[in-house]
Amino acid sequence: MADPKGFLKTTERELPKRRPVSVRLMDWKEVYEQGDPTQLRRQAGRCMDCGIPFCHRGCPLGNLIPEWNDLTWRGEGRQAIERLHATNNFPEFTGTLCPAPCESSCVLGINQPPVTIKQVEVSIIDEAWNEGWVEPHPPQRLTGKTVAVVGSGPAGLAAAQQLTRAGHTVAVYERDDRIGGLLRYGIPDFKMEKKRLDQRLAQMTAEGTRFRAGIDIGTDITWNDLRARYDAVVVATGAMVPRDLPIPGRDLPGVHFAMEYLTQQNRVGAGDSVANQITAEGKHVVVIGGGDTGADCIGTAHRQGAASVTNLAIGARPPLERAEHEPWPTDPRLFEVSSAHEEGGKREFLASTVEFLRNEAGEVRALRVAETEFVDGRRVPKSGTEREIPADLVLLALGFTGPEQQFLSEQLGLRFDGRGNAARDEDYATAEPGVFVAGDAGRGQSLIVWAIAEGRAAAAAVDRYLEGDTALPSPIKATERGISL
Repeated sequence: MADPKGFLKTTERELPKRRPVSVRLMDWKEVYEQGDPTQLRRQAGRCMDCGIPFCHRGCPLGNLIPEWNDLTWRGEGRQAIERLHATNNFPEFTGTLCPAPCESSCVLGINQPPVTIKQVEVSIIDEAWNEGWVEPHPPQRLTGKTVAVVGSGPAGLAAAQQLTRAGHTVAVYERDDRIGGLLRYGIPDFKMEKKRLDQRLAQMTAEGTRFRAGIDIGTDITWNDLRARYDAVVVATGAMVPRDLPIPGRDLPGVHFAMEYLTQQNRVGAGDSVANQITAEGKHVVVIGGGDTGADCIGTAHRQGAASVTNLAIGARPPLERAEHEPWPTDPRLFEVSSAHEEGGKREFLASTVEFLRNEAGEVRALRVAETEFVDGRRVPKSGTEREIPADLVLLALGFTGPEQQFLSEQLGLRFDGRGNAARDEDYATAEPGVFVAGDAGRGQSLIVWAIAEGRAAAAAVDRYLEGDTALPSPIKATERGISL
């Protein structure tokens, strides 16, 4: 146990300060200031090393949280990163991007603010990189078996690293010009600077993983050809089909999917020249969708110099505290103020968009919105409450409906379930021998921590398929959906 009386001596939850809004809006760097080691150890010392650590169950990776909290409190950083890496290939990704369901499950959270698990995690890996403790782990022997991983997001990268370390020859295919998937082009730099991704890719390259960027499987190489070249294939393409809003005026210039907008800015941040870039500079911006992607659009619009930013959510504003139907240790839906919301703009709830309105040039000039009411369990616009919101740029951040199906179905013969996801069994295998599905392509839009857990588990299934047995960890089955009581 870290500090036996730590949770009694320190009852407050402390996090590093965010850089002042006026300062961070001038650049694209991460928003948090350097953490205080004394504060970090104090927070790690609040961990109670529970007899039943529910944080393990809150995290699909099964992270050994009490163990590395204890080691952090004792100042044993090298041992801490060893315990963290035992269950998580990429703690720098989860430590910056994961909404931390482990904290919702923290036993201390029953009557105190929970331990700052996520902050301890990212501090451990940051120290490890700075001290040179993160080293390549190439396999001691090669099996002679080959695996293609299609998609280089967190699920694909986790599967690739595990399979490479098991001794297989692994190639990761990515249709974008750079490796990383949504980590590269979907996440703004102010949430995670790309140096975190690049240093991990360098480690994987040194271990033997091969990366093939700029190759679109299905077009440049057919899925059947890929299957013929490799002993196994892991489909980790994500759930990239965006949810649309088919209302009048949807086709007006100035109405875009969020990911198109975010990808362009990330390319510019990487030094690329983007013709006709979608930019918020000087515009009245409306972001439709109240999730993380919507917040990413808000923060990006502020940094581009938007005249105003309005965020619309069709649902009611979440409560500040747990609702009765979301008891501990479930992950509750709570009202949160992200760094992007802190930077300005207006948030509106129970707002239903009815129509996009055009100006004389045929571009979007405003939204007609109405209050949301519930009729027979459906959310619909309330008659008589319509009003207009000025908008020169509208960004649709409504989530994703599933993977792109055409080539997977036509060329590989994959089937899809009722939710539009690639069908698979509990061991991630499809009906096509040697073809496995990991991450959002089989799960649907989800959290980064679930993607990494699925990548690790799918790797174990592939290794078992190729070798008859496996020593790789398999944290979850493909059918697991999270905590249920």
